Amino acid sequence: MGVWLHPEAELELTDAAIYYAEHASGRIADAFLVEFERVLALLKQNPQLGTPTAEGLRIHRLYRFPYSIVYREGASGPQIYAVCHQRREPVYWQGRL
Repeated sequence: MGVWLHPEAELELTDAAIYYAEHASGRIADAFLVEFERVLALLKQNPQLGTPTAEGLRIHRLYRFPYSIVYREGASGPQIYAVCHQRREPVYWQGRL
């Protein structure tokens, strides 16, 4: 089962990890990426875990960090449209659909 990341979602993930590495520590950046991977594994096992949206997507929060994964259930695994900070404009990613 695979995962598809929208190119902008991949940039958001990378930017967040770089931010944590530069402003906190490399260990915090690694912990962020581990948490992202942990949530991805959960979504692969149970794609309906996230909160549904009106657009047919789902949103699942990361537990230790103020980020959410915006995704859609795909035939081969989750399709990630955004890795968004929870304090950013709420639906800036809708143009990616």
